[in-house]
Amino acid sequence: MDWRRSRQSSNVERAAGGRVMRAGGGLGLGGIALVVVMGLALGKSPVEILGFLLNAGGGEMTSSGPPQTAPPEQSEQVEFVRAILGSTEDSWGEIFEEAGGQYPAPRLILFQGGVQSACGNASSAVGPFYCPGDRQVYLDLGFFREMEQRFNAAGDLARAYVIAHEVGHHVQNVTGVMQKADQARARGAGEGAEGVSVRVELQADCYAGVWANRAEQRLKWLEPGDIESALGAATAIGDDALQRQAQGHVVPDSFTHGSSEQRARWFKTGLASGKVEDCDTFRAARL
Repeated sequence: MDWRRSRQSSNVERAAGGRVMRAGGGLGLGGIALVVVMGLALGKSPVEILGFLLNAGGGEMTSSGPPQTAPPEQSEQVEFVRAILGSTEDSWGEIFEEAGGQYPAPRLILFQGGVQSACGNASSAVGPFYCPGDRQVYLDLGFFREMEQRFNAAGDLARAYVIAHEVGHHVQNVTGVMQKADQARARGAGEGAEGVSVRVELQADCYAGVWANRAEQRLKWLEPGDIESALGAATAIGDDALQRQAQGHVVPDSFTHGSSEQRARWFKTGLASGKVEDCDTFRAARL
């Protein structure tokens, strides 16, 4: 993936530091991995712990040690993040303009160790996340190394997919999808294989595919193996894959993000068409 072809966003900033926990948009890969480790260590089902965290909504977990700053802005990884965010701005700006609107681009905050957001304190263990309260994406660059080591998800498009997924949550927020999802959760339609939480996450996967389609049309930057790396990342973090790894069996009623097959398929759906209307997971007969 020749990511240097993209314009670099000016909306990437470094955090001053902070302490940790979860924020809107769902747990990231790192957060899910932490849940698995906690479950094994405590002798409890990771699924139960995950459900508790998701239902706690705004619960807080603090980290030890002093706040840390993000890596230098001159690093290649920061340049990569700026390039990917810049391409999401151009892609979604184009889509919003086609619909007669204007895209309100989010800021992406780089942090290391922990950070304070409008959704509460958050640590690196949570992984990348989007906070609806301040309309910002949060990312610890160390997560990219974790992707490779824990999930065998390497490659530029795999890393870009993670950013594009969180930006997808931003699109959901500014278009009112998240607010409707919160109302549905209040009515008891939140969790499970067909629940609102899964539909929200799968739509963000599809939006990541829409971005990949639009960016490729404009930049012609994809190389052999890129699509496979992104699909590999989506597959590695399916609820079923994580549950099999943690407890040896799958419990669909406890799904929060969708199965490996679903996550990869919805990313491919957006990638194939580049159309937002093809990402309506809330009306889809088949998730």
